[in-house]
Amino acid sequence: MTISPAMIKELRESTGAGMMDCKKALVEAAGNMDEAVDWLRKKGLATAAKKSGRVAAEGLVSVSQSADKHSAAIVEVNSETDFVARNEQFQTIVEASAKYALEVKGVLEHLLNHTCPVAGKKVSEVVSDAVATIGENIMIRRTTMLQVNPGIVATYIHSAIKPGMGKIGVLIALKSQGDVTKLEAFGRQLAMHIAAARPEALTRDEVRAEKLEREREVFKDQAIASGKTPEIAEKMVEGRIRKYYEEVVLPEQVFVIDGKAKVSEAVEAFAKELGSSVEIAAFVRYELGEGIEKIVDDFAAEVAKVAGVA
Repeated sequence: MTISPAMIKELRESTGAGMMDCKKALVEAAGNMDEAVDWLRKKGLATAAKKSGRVAAEGLVSVSQSADKHSAAIVEVNSETDFVARNEQFQTIVEASAKYALEVKGVLEHLLNHTCPVAGKKVSEVVSDAVATIGENIMIRRTTMLQVNPGIVATYIHSAIKPGMGKIGVLIALKSQGDVTKLEAFGRQLAMHIAAARPEALTRDEVRAEKLEREREVFKDQAIASGKTPEIAEKMVEGRIRKYYEEVVLPEQVFVIDGKAKVSEAVEAFAKELGSSVEIAAFVRYELGEGIEKIVDDFAAEVAKVAGVA
């Protein structure tokens, strides 16, 4: 199979490995991107790839919370440049989209078809008008709503450029009969943790089986490559998998606010102080542009040159 410059470029951007190593990995994997990533990791040439974490689009993430705090919505609206993201007209669209997302319960199709009371047009039509006015592509990419009762849905925007609007947004639903003000304050701390720690699941069962198996295979090959017997390698793998859970499952992560207790322990301590049970019912984390690849031309010539090396 022919290894193209684009393939080498994609692998380099997702792993941080050198271009010659990326080309060799792709050759060894017969062009399969995931297998090439694993080959690099087994050789110690790259860390675990997180394609979904690549930030490649501009725009803003915004949140909106209901008056009773039982629900909240989050929306991501993309633009081509950060310059447009700071445009007042664009920000008005983002803010309104978050508000309407709450009204339509976080269903993207319903959001796009929702009629704006002021404009008298569908949200999708308002966006189209903005594209014509601003001269740059704009897209409402995704939205989610969380709801819990009793309890609250806390919100957080990291590095907000204005209230409720920034590059990273988090919703977290806490089920509890406790004091709403105290729940919201603690919920905001948990949301800040989620923004920083990037958890991928609420429970171990929610960790994708295929991803877990892939991690297991990589850990095992690394152990065997270091000279360990298959039996010892298997024990090492189980230990590493437990560590992996601590990295990606929210309750098992170390709470960044104090750097000591696990999130589950922090929740238990807070519940005791509150005098009421507290359960993390759900969470959502949006990072602007994650999973969208943006064309970068800085080293295109260099990649092309490597691709031509036998």
